[in-house]
Amino acid sequence: MYSTEIEVRTGHQAVVHDLTREAETFLRDADCEDGLLHVWVPHATAGLAVLETGAGSDEDLLRALDELLPRDDRWQHRHGSHGHGRDHVLPAFVPPYATIPVLGGVLALGTWQSICLVDTNLDNPVRRVRFSLLTG
Repeated sequence: MYSTEIEVRTGHQAVVHDLTREAETFLRDADCEDGLLHVWVPHATAGLAVLETGAGSDEDLLRALDELLPRDDRWQHRHGSHGHGRDHVLPAFVPPYATIPVLGGVLALGTWQSICLVDTNLDNPVRRVRFSLLTG
């Protein structure tokens, strides 16, 4: 299995960061025709989503997460910035992994789909993302 880890700087605000170009670069370096790309975020407060970006869906996702998981004092997990406990619940709703088919050396994403890191943690501005390719 071919695998690598990259660093992503997300800053100190909630973000949906598009990883599709990094995934495509990884696939070019892997020089593989067919397989499965597995993307993994080894963090307790971040997740991965496959969605359309740039047309408002990324902002809609962050707004929906704010409504579903408010940044307030209801959380038992209380260290870090105000409401940080909600960041530890995030991976139950936006999982820390995604698997995408690779066909002919290309991600088999839909026309408007992108692979995105979802990070609502205001306390951790640097994330690691692992790409692993299982060839078929």
